[in-house]
Amino acid sequence: MPSSTPSSPPTLQLPPESWAHFDLYQRVREAVRAMPLYFRTETYISGILATDLHTLNTVLGATIEDQAVATLNAMRKTWDHDERYKLFSFVRQPQTFPDVLLRKADHDVILGIELKGWYLLAKEGEPSYRYKVTPDACAIADLLVVVPWALTNVLSGSPVVFDPYVESARYAAEVRNHHWQHVRQTQSDMTINHPPGITPYPTRKSDQIQDRPASDSGGNFGRFARSGFMDTFLAQTRKLSLCGVRVDHWLTFLKVFTGNSSAAEIDAAIASLSRQVAESVDLEDARKAPMLTILTELRKLSGLPEMES
Repeated sequence: MPSSTPSSPPTLQLPPESWAHFDLYQRVREAVRAMPLYFRTETYISGILATDLHTLNTVLGATIEDQAVATLNAMRKTWDHDERYKLFSFVRQPQTFPDVLLRKADHDVILGIELKGWYLLAKEGEPSYRYKVTPDACAIADLLVVVPWALTNVLSGSPVVFDPYVESARYAAEVRNHHWQHVRQTQSDMTINHPPGITPYPTRKSDQIQDRPASDSGGNFGRFARSGFMDTFLAQTRKLSLCGVRVDHWLTFLKVFTGNSSAAEIDAAIASLSRQVAESVDLEDARKAPMLTILTELRKLSGLPEMES
């Protein structure tokens, strides 16, 4: 039967402890959360203009997701320390749901991960992906994972990832539908049409597994980050430091380059970011030196006085 969306909020359901793979499920969740400690990449980016930074998720998103899967496989001792699952590995299948399967070569699947990279300096300021899969396509152990990332030197460097958002994929789909029908304020038709006869792990790319709203003129259905369910995670992530400056301060600063800003407006943005750095970090901290160097050079080019120490 197709999924329905009750008026009461959905209840999170996790795999039962009696499930044969319950211990593995818990270790995989732990491995996903620990992934930033193990993430390695040979990718290096340079020569990106500030005006083009927001496009990096389009350019590098798939690469980050591929390397995240490689990292999980490299962490095998974390989730399979007793080698019970040595015939299994994480395999990416980007053209269908979920993006990643933990399976054997004969397609015996244990669980899936819908894996999305989120470039922290994308101009939306939040993950912009659209998560439309119907709850019936999600097995109870499947996960939705959003991996924040940025470049080591903001404008250049290698991608570095941060603590990911991890949630039950089925629960996330149910929360999305509940928000669409019962939480958001709208006068439009709130009906959601569910595809019939759906089960987890479709074998054909052509299988229709997405929920479809009766009315969505703005194309916003599936914007899970706008459901309010990720708000705490988003707020914490925006406080992360990139070269000594918080992500939210970077976002404010970089917005000035997305339009036809005048030189005076750019100078004002540089001065504002300089004040934010002075107020929020220890200027004697050597780890902040790269950011302070950037600001000093920007201020010199703009004819502004140097920051006081």
